[in-house]
Amino acid sequence: MERVRVLVVDDSALVRKLMSTMLACDPAIEVVGTAADPLIAREKIKQLDPHVLTLDVEMPRMDGLTFLENLMRLRPMPVVMVSSLTVEGADVTLRALELGAVDFFAKPDSDLASRFGEGAQEICHKVKMAATTRPRARTAVRKLDVPPRLSADAVLPRAQTAGTRGGSPIIAVGASTGGTEAVRVLLEAMPPDAPPILVTQHIPAAFSGPFAARMDRCSAMRVCEARDGQPIQTGHVYIAPGSHHLLVMWDGARYVCRLHDGPPVNRHKPSVDVLFRSLAASAGAATVAVLLTGMGDDGARGLLELQQAGATTLVQDEESSVVWGMPGAAWKLGAASEMQPLDHIAARLLTLARQIHVSA
Repeated sequence: MERVRVLVVDDSALVRKLMSTMLACDPAIEVVGTAADPLIAREKIKQLDPHVLTLDVEMPRMDGLTFLENLMRLRPMPVVMVSSLTVEGADVTLRALELGAVDFFAKPDSDLASRFGEGAQEICHKVKMAATTRPRARTAVRKLDVPPRLSADAVLPRAQTAGTRGGSPIIAVGASTGGTEAVRVLLEAMPPDAPPILVTQHIPAAFSGPFAARMDRCSAMRVCEARDGQPIQTGHVYIAPGSHHLLVMWDGARYVCRLHDGPPVNRHKPSVDVLFRSLAASAGAATVAVLLTGMGDDGARGLLELQQAGATTLVQDEESSVVWGMPGAAWKLGAASEMQPLDHIAARLLTLARQIHVSA
């Protein structure tokens, strides 16, 4: 089987060396070259024909975003952005995902060498995943330790009965790789008085706040990073913080957001399975849930639990997904009643939510 050929682009010689070393930990990956800036990278892409690019955001002669925009227009290929864990870095990285980058790797801002070692498994995973995607044009080897995989039981036991209170619909969205852009497309199409929307997007803690702020600027709804105990209201979108699981609970008079600092579920925190399970218990048939693009299967079993609780469930189709892992896993489980292209999902969610109002 052919190894994934990677070109590392970063202006820091130390980072280029560390990235190359980390990627070499995986026998399925071959680092075919490095480049100190985008102009050198442009020539090496022609010479070396890599499958995947890792690209720093801030570089001399041409910044990473400008290079990415040109690359996705002229020679689309899978790109994993490498950026700092700062508010500014988060905002630029989200812009890179809009321009066509597949994923991102958060570069620690201190103790680079030791912290990068901790990220070897993550960057190798992201690069191999990126190699399986289909970007679209726009106008010495060591074994890696794998952490244990926990189910939603580690955070919230499965309820024996499903709850449906008040009859008011709630929309739930789960997403991972490619999801920041998919969520934007969905939210841009929502009217200001849409039912409340809960979003669990796999994202680091430093990025979820800027992501919520960016979504607020492009949506007619009010978008925020969820807070513990926050009432869930019509016309509002609640984004799970990157540091906590997001749950929906009934407090006796209304639905509220609950944040849980439990262990990662399916190796993710926040986890889509946790959000979906909480809704199966608290809202049941009043829920309309969708699983968008993403690698792995987080959310698939949770979507099935929602369906079994009477909720309406759907998934994004393969053609419009960056990675059809999560929605594909749910579809194969029979957890979704329908499959829709991304551009149709917002309208479909609204139609299904209105049907809940009518039947309530």
